[in-house]
Amino acid sequence: MRRLPPLTALEAFIQVARLGSVKAAAEELALSTPALSRRIQALERYVGRPLFDRKHQALEINEDGTALLNDIAPALDSIAVSVDKLISGGNQLRLRLGVMPLFASQRLLPMLGDLRQSFPLLHIDIETTPHPVSRLGEGLDAAINLGREPDPSLHVVDLGKEYIHLFGSRELLDKKPVKTPEDLANHVLLIHRDMPTIFDDWKKELGKEDLEPAGVDTYDSGPLMLEAAAQGLGVAVMLASHFALAHDPRLEKILDFNIESPYRYFFLCRPVHCKTGRSRYSMIGWRPIRFENGGKSPKI
Repeated sequence: MRRLPPLTALEAFIQVARLGSVKAAAEELALSTPALSRRIQALERYVGRPLFDRKHQALEINEDGTALLNDIAPALDSIAVSVDKLISGGNQLRLRLGVMPLFASQRLLPMLGDLRQSFPLLHIDIETTPHPVSRLGEGLDAAINLGREPDPSLHVVDLGKEYIHLFGSRELLDKKPVKTPEDLANHVLLIHRDMPTIFDDWKKELGKEDLEPAGVDTYDSGPLMLEAAAQGLGVAVMLASHFALAHDPRLEKILDFNIESPYRYFFLCRPVHCKTGRSRYSMIGWRPIRFENGGKSPKI
C-alpha cells in the first residue's frame, strides 16, 4: 500500500481550508501558528504542489487544494464512522453534536429526556467549542449553528423564523425608560459576537440608520449575555426565542416592533451523513420554534 501523508498534516490542511484562516485553525487545533504552517508545508511537499495561494499573510485555497479537500473529506468521515462502530460494538448510535451554549440549555437539553425514551440506543456527545461547522466530519457529525446563510454544500435544516427583541432589566428600565427608539441613546447595548449586525438590521428596518446608543458591549456567551441584561448592565439585542425561553422575571421586553431577524438557527451536517433513511441520526425530529402574534407566544 502506498505510504500516506501524516494524518496531522491532513487535519491541519482541512482546518485551514474550512476556516479560511491559519490563526483560527491553529487555535482550533491548539497549535502555534508556525507549527500549523509547517504541517501545511509538509503536506505540500508530499503532494509536490502548493495547495494554497499565499496572499500577504493569508492563505487562500487553490484549485488543487479544493480538489484534494473534496476527495479526502468523505474518506475521513468514513474512518470516523468505522471507529465509532468499533467503539460501540455496533450496539449504539452516537451523535457528536456541536451546539451553541444558549441553544443547548434552552432548547436541546429539555428535549433529550423524551428523545432518550424514544431512542434508547442513541447517545449524544455535546460540544460547545467555537467553529463547529468547520469540524463537521473531523470530530463532529452535526452542528446547530446561528447565522444568516449556511454553506450551500451542507445538508441544512432551517430551525425556524426568528424576530429581533430588545430587552433589559425591569430595574434599569424603570430608571431609564425606553418608549421610543431614540431613548436607546441613554443605554449601552449588549450584542453577541455571532450576530454583529443585528442592531444595524433592526435600525434599517425602522428607517433609523443614524440612531446611536450610549455604547456597545460584545459578548461571546448567550447565557452570560442574558445574565448581564438581567443585572442591568445594558439592553440586550437578541432573538425572540432567547427572551421567551429565558423565563426570567427580571427581564422586560421593550419597543414592540415585529422585525424579522436575518439570523436564525440551522441544523447542519455533511450530505454523506444525512442520506434519507440511512443517517445515524435521521430520527431526531428538530422542530422549529414558531412565534405567533409578532413573536410573543412560543410554540415548541
